Amino acid sequence: MTECFAAHRRVARDLGVDAVALVPGSNFERLFKKGFHTNERPLVVLIPVEGAPAALVPNLELASFALISFDGEVFDWYDQTGYADAFAALAAHMPIRSVAVEGQVMRVFVHHAMATAWVGLRIVDAERQISGLRLCKSLEEIAALEEAIRISEVALEDVLAEVKPGLTEAEVERRLISSLFTRGADEQAFGAIVAAGENSARPHATARADYRIRTGDALLLDFGARKSGLCADITRTVFIGHATDEAQAVYEAVLKANVAGHAATRSGATAHDVDDAVISVLEASPFADRIRTKTGHGLGRDVHEAPYIMRGNHQVLEPGMVFTIEPGLYRVAADGFGVRIEDDVVVTDTGCRSLTTSPKTLRIVG
Repeated sequence: MTECFAAHRRVARDLGVDAVALVPGSNFERLFKKGFHTNERPLVVLIPVEGAPAALVPNLELASFALISFDGEVFDWYDQTGYADAFAALAAHMPIRSVAVEGQVMRVFVHHAMATAWVGLRIVDAERQISGLRLCKSLEEIAALEEAIRISEVALEDVLAEVKPGLTEAEVERRLISSLFTRGADEQAFGAIVAAGENSARPHATARADYRIRTGDALLLDFGARKSGLCADITRTVFIGHATDEAQAVYEAVLKANVAGHAATRSGATAHDVDDAVISVLEASPFADRIRTKTGHGLGRDVHEAPYIMRGNHQVLEPGMVFTIEPGLYRVAADGFGVRIEDDVVVTDTGCRSLTTSPKTLRIVG
């Protein structure tokens, strides 16, 4: 397993620190091919610039930790005695003076425990550098993404075939989640969003049990399956029974922006370029005052990760990067509605390939 730490050692070396610390989360799972619960029990792996790694592991997780064939020293601890002595023993074993951590993942109490065990320890937030190691997806990861997306798209068709006026948002949500698992999802990538009528104008709406879908409503579904650790993230907006002239015009503006995003995505372009192409289309439409969000976000083991597709982010796109293109327009009012069309794409040498294949032309259901 020693060779798999080479990239993390480079991160530490480049940052001028003695080690990288990993805690359970997406970076951990990608490296070790196994996840652990995040709870009140700290679990930390230290990867030094040179020498063997070491780990602090709750005793009740030792049998599971053994499955990753970790080849460094392991310091375990019991609930009854606490973890302070184990941290002190780990510090004595590996007397580092500086460490790079995942700033968006490491919890405050773990940070404090490390600062107590290594007096004077310099702790550096290296979220961008550590997570950057998984920016470009492997062929295996892309295959898992495609499977998660396939499951999601089949589930979508299952549900749209059943949608009709009178169902509540919560009932549609339950049917969607059930179909995801029936079709083979390991779990949901995130809590599904099912929103109709004025609720569809809230980008992160919660499904209502007391609202029954009506003819003429926009129905927005934002959801995804997780398969083999990788996440799908899809949004489609349909209309119940018919779509008004306004709804059709808004939908066409969003679809045009989505298509522009695909056209702008290529190796060597920047995240700024893609967002600018998309948002420019929306700004030129009659509905510019309805813009609420950036174009998209990276997608992989986390449903939101780098690269973030937004103006001002000049990160250069490389083959293997996967992200969403999800323009939307939202009018918040009692008779308002929202439209979002979200695809998942992978950057290629010549442009991009859409991993989502669900139809994007305006659909009337129910």
